Amino acid sequence: MEHLLHYLWKHKIFPLQELRTTDGQRVEVIDSGLPNTDAGPDFFNAKLKLDGVLWVGNVELHDRSSLWQKHGHQTDAAYDNVILHVVGEADCPVCRRDGQPIPQLILSCPDYVARRYDELRSSEIHPPCYSILSSLPKLTIHSWLSALQAERFGRKARDIRARLDAYSNHWEDVFFVTLARNYGFGLNSDAFEAWARLIPFRAVDKHRDDLFQVEAFFLGMAGLLDEEQPDYGDYYFRLQKEFRYLRQKFSLPAPLDPSRWRFLRQRPGGFPYVRLAQLADLYHRGQTLFSRVMEARTADELHELLAVGTSSYWEEHFTFGRASVHQPKRMGRGALDLVIINTVVPFLYAYGQYRQEESLCERATMLLETLKAENNYITRMWSGAGLPVSTAADSQALIQLQKEYCDRKDCLRCRFGYEFLKQKGNR
Repeated sequence: MEHLLHYLWKHKIFPLQELRTTDGQRVEVIDSGLPNTDAGPDFFNAKLKLDGVLWVGNVELHDRSSLWQKHGHQTDAAYDNVILHVVGEADCPVCRRDGQPIPQLILSCPDYVARRYDELRSSEIHPPCYSILSSLPKLTIHSWLSALQAERFGRKARDIRARLDAYSNHWEDVFFVTLARNYGFGLNSDAFEAWARLIPFRAVDKHRDDLFQVEAFFLGMAGLLDEEQPDYGDYYFRLQKEFRYLRQKFSLPAPLDPSRWRFLRQRPGGFPYVRLAQLADLYHRGQTLFSRVMEARTADELHELLAVGTSSYWEEHFTFGRASVHQPKRMGRGALDLVIINTVVPFLYAYGQYRQEESLCERATMLLETLKAENNYITRMWSGAGLPVSTAADSQALIQLQKEYCDRKDCLRCRFGYEFLKQKGNR
C-alpha cells in the first residue's frame, strides 16, 4: 500500500539489514526529503548516497514499478530529477525521459507496523489511539494541537477568501454571510448561508435605520412571509405588505424555499424566526460592524458588540401568531462564544493575512486561548480518552484532528498515530 510506503520512507522505518537497490547499489539515506502534497514526485530534495556517491534530488514511491509507466512519468519533465524509485514490488525497470535508468529500492513494510496500522484502521473504539494518549509527553500533545490549530486557521481563511471572490472583496458582506451561517448552529447553518447569499446588501443598506424594514427584508427573503394566515395578526400582515413593496422596488430574487428551515430538535429560542430577528437587530444597529469587531481587543468587548436583542414582537413570540411569556430574546454567553470562535476569530486571522498584520493573527490565537472549550461530542470523546481540553484553542484543534484525520482514517499523517505505531512496535 503506497501510503504505508510513504510513511516508512518519511520516518526512515527501514529493515535492519543494509539497503540495496535492485541492481545492487548500497543505499544510505541521509535525508528522506520534504513530502510533496501537490502534483509531482512524492518527496523533494532528498539526500542519499548510492555506493558512497552523494545524490540530491527527488524520490517517487509506488506499490509496483510498472505504475511509473502507467502514470506517464517517463514522459513528464517533473520527474527528470528523481534519483530513487521506492517500491513495494519491482516488476519492471524505469527510466527518465532521456532513457537513463532510475535506481529502484524495494522497501518492505515491517510486520509489526502493518499489524498496528490495521489495528488503528479497523478499531471500533474512538479514538483508536486512546491507549497511548495519557502517556504522551505534554510537549508532543501541545505541538500537535498547535499545528492542528494552524491548519484549521488556514482552512477557514481559504473559505473566507473564496467568499470574498464572490463579493468583490467586500469584507462587511462576507462577514455577515459567515455570521449568518453560524447563527444556524449546525442544524440550520446551510439554510442560513443560502439565505444570506440572497440578501441584496446595498438595497438593505438604504433602509438600515428602520428595524421594521430590515425585518421585512430578512423574513421575506427567508420565505417566511409567503403564507396567507389570518390568525398571524397585524404585525405579520404589515411585514408582508412591506416586503411586497421592497421586493418590487428593488426587483428582489425569489426568496429561499421555506422548507429549508429546520425546527425539530430545536429549543424555541433557536427557531429561525428568532435568529432572523436577532440578525435584523444586529444589522440595524451594527453600522460598520466588521470594522468594530476587528478593533475589539477582548472577548468581553466582542460580547458587548454581538449581544443583540429583537424587536418587541419577538419578545413575546417564538413564531408568528402564537404568543408566549414575555422574555427578551438575547443570545446566551455560550452561543456568543461559538459565534466568536467560528466567525470573529477566523476573520481576524484571514484579515490579518490579507493586511499582512501579524497582530491580528496573534489576537485570533489569543481569543481562542481565553475562551472556554466547546462542549460537543468530539471534545467529550477526546477528553474521555485522557486528553486535556481546556480552551477553545484545544477544541478547535481537536475538531480539525477529528474531521481531517480520524474520520478519514488518515492515521499515518497524525502525530498521535505515529506515536501509537512507534510505542506499540517497541513492545
